[in-house]
Amino acid sequence: MGRGWGIGVLFNTARDCKRLDERSIDRKIDGGRMSHQQIKKSDDLAQKLSARIVRGKFQPGEKLRQDLIAHEFGVSQATVREALFSLVSQGLATSQPRRGMCVAAMDHEAVEELRTMRCALEPVALYHSVRNLTPEQIAEIENTHKSCDAAETSEEWEMANRRFHMAIISACRMPRLIAEIGNLQRLYSWHFNVRYTAKWRRRDDPDHAAILTAIKDGDAERARSVMHRHVMRL
Repeated sequence: MGRGWGIGVLFNTARDCKRLDERSIDRKIDGGRMSHQQIKKSDDLAQKLSARIVRGKFQPGEKLRQDLIAHEFGVSQATVREALFSLVSQGLATSQPRRGMCVAAMDHEAVEELRTMRCALEPVALYHSVRNLTPEQIAEIENTHKSCDAAETSEEWEMANRRFHMAIISACRMPRLIAEIGNLQRLYSWHFNVRYTAKWRRRDDPDHAAILTAIKDGDAERARSVMHRHVMRL
């Protein structure tokens, strides 16, 4: 799966790339094969399936049966196919010869790629966000930090942790960068939920506290440095 976590739109194979390009054209062309209602259904379904994968309801390598998914959600198999291609673009699924769509694998190479990308992008986004954060946004970041430290379950912590990481970069004024980091956060949550939920123990996060202090001080460079160290230690 390592090759499936690249910057921008993420593909596991050249064939997936071609098919996703064709799908994108169909969505945009007037009179294309998918109506706006079908697109909305497929997007909604993609969100639900993505949440299940991230929560570990589907295991890495598990086949995603179009017929079963269509029956469960009461949608057409065409809608399911569109949703599954969306999961491919997120790095959560892959198309395999003779097996069809499966949940993507989660190997050491993929995890290292995720860490490398987060180290490259999140400190930069935070650096540019610090100077633009409003007092109200900083107050919300502080509340989210407290929620992280007070979490009683791994699920509560993971959700608060993701909110914290997205809140601190929210003012960087780079929407494409924020969207890419959002996808990386989703992939990290998936990795965490599958591999580390059983090992999770409640604890305070000193890096989050240090980032919050740097934000309050308006010190963008210190915030960037702490973020880089924080992601490297994950």
